[in-house]
Amino acid sequence: MRPVTEDDLAEAVRMARGPLVVRGGGTRAIGRPVTGELLETGGLAGITLYEPGALTLVAGAGTPLAEIEAALAAEGQRLPFEPIDMRALLGTDGVPTVGGMVAANASGPRRVQAGACRDSLIGVRFVDGSGTVIRNGGRVMKNVTGYDLVKLMAGSWGTLGVLSECAFKLLPVPEAEASLRSAAMDPSAAVAVMARALGTPYEVSAAARDSDGRVLLRLEGFGDQVARRSAALQAALGGDWDVLDAETSAGAWRGVRDVTAFADAPGDVWRLSVRPSAAPEMVARIDAPVVLDWGGGLIWARVEAGRDLRADLGQFQGHATRIRGEPVAALPVFQPEPAPVVALAAGLRAKFDPRGVLNPGLMG
Repeated sequence: MRPVTEDDLAEAVRMARGPLVVRGGGTRAIGRPVTGELLETGGLAGITLYEPGALTLVAGAGTPLAEIEAALAAEGQRLPFEPIDMRALLGTDGVPTVGGMVAANASGPRRVQAGACRDSLIGVRFVDGSGTVIRNGGRVMKNVTGYDLVKLMAGSWGTLGVLSECAFKLLPVPEAEASLRSAAMDPSAAVAVMARALGTPYEVSAAARDSDGRVLLRLEGFGDQVARRSAALQAALGGDWDVLDAETSAGAWRGVRDVTAFADAPGDVWRLSVRPSAAPEMVARIDAPVVLDWGGGLIWARVEAGRDLRADLGQFQGHATRIRGEPVAALPVFQPEPAPVVALAAGLRAKFDPRGVLNPGLMG
């Protein structure tokens, strides 16, 4: 099924007699396989409202992300959260869509400064499991009121509702960009340097350690300001740094964002969210190639196929998600939650999807 209007979408869900496999562009294929009738949102496409002066945009859930980015670029604007493109990493094709981006809460290196996808999302329309159309938030920032179902939908992977429309706040594209790049350093030194950089007043918009062990620090803004801040940051940190121009910097950060170093390499890929200060110990326990983002708060790890990294790590504060790897019944893709959170999640699913038809078992 590929509805082209919100009413068609609501009718499709309402008339469902069994599980529905909700899919946007098919580019973020993670989670347990779901058996059911395919429900594609790609027909719900198009920018329905764009007000550059108000820094807001509204689009159908099936709108290709490339279409959004092209429209914003023409006005010198962008989505603040730098959404990841997982196609190379997962070996998928298709076209990334707005709904898939929101459903996955897809957020890239700029999260340390601008927040996640959910932080830029100001309104949603979606169809719940009973076929009811629900609107939450607003189309402009001043109209955002009511219960915050907007943030609930971001990262729910289509298990609570099928998105039909999303509204975002935007940011201008900076005039200039530059990055500092270090020589290779061990994880402890890298995390310490990133913490110092993010704690300076020089507005570092991203801090990562790439697959070669080099620290990357990005600065954005007006051209003369970026040059001055870059020089001041180097002086504050000490050591030797390469200064990457805008084009080289952008390419380096695409590599970090999309984890391209692991795209054609063998093995499973895990994504761990931890306290940045805990990253060095976690990397030592992982004992495999890693990429650190968000100042060390996000760890991408490439391990041998079938390895239960979560079991090897034992108890830790954070989450470990198996992003790439053959399905294994005994190895959940998403981090198992404590009993109180499980009960809360079950209550939410019972409320929003009482018949259990929306991607059932995907996050189980």
